[in-house]
Amino acid sequence: MIFRNWYLIILGISIISISSALVAEYIFNLQPCELCLKQRHPYYFFIILSLITLFILSGYKYYVSFLIQIGAIYGIFYSVWHVGVENKLLKGPAGCSANLNISSDTNELRDQIFSKQVISCDEVVWSLFGFSAASINTIVLLFIFIINGLYIYKNHAKKKNV
Repeated sequence: MIFRNWYLIILGISIISISSALVAEYIFNLQPCELCLKQRHPYYFFIILSLITLFILSGYKYYVSFLIQIGAIYGIFYSVWHVGVENKLLKGPAGCSANLNISSDTNELRDQIFSKQVISCDEVVWSLFGFSAASINTIVLLFIFIINGLYIYKNHAKKKNV
């Protein structure tokens, strides 16, 4: 059952994940750090890929599944890195603060610096049952990676051996 609707499940998980992040950011004013923003990229990618699968021949779905694996690896890398930074095990990126607009006017730059909230990657701003958003994201991406790997094996690799 899960494999028959796998691309729709990925689409649903991705929409829920992105919606949750955007609600947290724009409704609850929980500003994301640089690593949080990078963790959103795979979900946007998964949404596009899942929608593409609705319009392509089933023979090409192997390539989409492979791209989903690559996107999951990308997301797992950033989410595990973020969990490590939150737990003070790893060092965060150098630019772990809000982005500034490039300007030659020093007064404008100073105003931007003072008006923007500095977002530190090592602070947990939201958690559920002791799990930070980065930890939950790691679990979700690992789920996608494992189930997608099983999907590839069941629907593509297994058929080539027969």
